[in-house]
Amino acid sequence: MTDILLFDTDCISAFLWVRAEYILKSLYSGCMIIPQQVYNELSDPCIPHLKERVDEMIRNGDISIRSILTGTPEFSLYMKLTSNPDNGQRIIGRGEASVIALASSLSGIVASNNLSDIKTYAKELGLKHITTGDIMIVAYKGSLISETDGNNIWSAMLAKKRRVGSSSFTKYLSLHDNTEYTR
Repeated sequence: MTDILLFDTDCISAFLWVRAEYILKSLYSGCMIIPQQVYNELSDPCIPHLKERVDEMIRNGDISIRSILTGTPEFSLYMKLTSNPDNGQRIIGRGEASVIALASSLSGIVASNNLSDIKTYAKELGLKHITTGDIMIVAYKGSLISETDGNNIWSAMLAKKRRVGSSSFTKYLSLHDNTEYTR
């Protein structure tokens, strides 16, 4: 069984911007969650097409929304990460914090490209982490996309100012080809 993936805004929007959510649906349908905070970020009226694509994924059962309820361990962790971190730690954004809090509670995988915000907390909490590039490698290794497809999608993501970790899919693939990824 596929683990639960909890997406922050930057990771899921990389796919949404270039109409490549079919990759997420094919690999992780029914195992994806976005926190309410991420859904709110995707609901920006300046980018209605992103919300429309997420809403379609929700209607189809590919992804679900999860709220963090006050008084829960998730809420305590969320508040700590967004307003009162431990000494030496930095405050992080609501989307990243909600993903980390829920992933911690659900034993899920953090899906984020924002390594500067999440890496320390993910390591501290023992959470698995995956990026857009890692998901693209899973799609490639599963023969869902070819290397050419990957480069075309990657190029489109870069054109939309998505931070995906390398100048091309081929380069990312060569740097990370031996890493084990979750499907």
